[in-house]
Amino acid sequence: MALTITEECINCGACEPECPTEAISEGPEIYVIDPNKCVECEGHYDSPQCAAVCPVDCCVKL
Repeated sequence: MALTITEECINCGACEPECPTEAISEGPEIYVIDPNKCVECEGHYDSPQCAAVCPVDCCVKL
């Protein structure tokens, strides 16, 4: 499974450096998560770090 970033993204960039698999990048309008790289932080952290740092709760499971 992977997470996605919804349209509520405010482009703050807090999530990008937190991703241990570098699955998050700046898209044309909002940040995006590459579903082929996202492992929901399994094997790295207890919970998805992008969701933990997101100020608007836009990092959600697909």
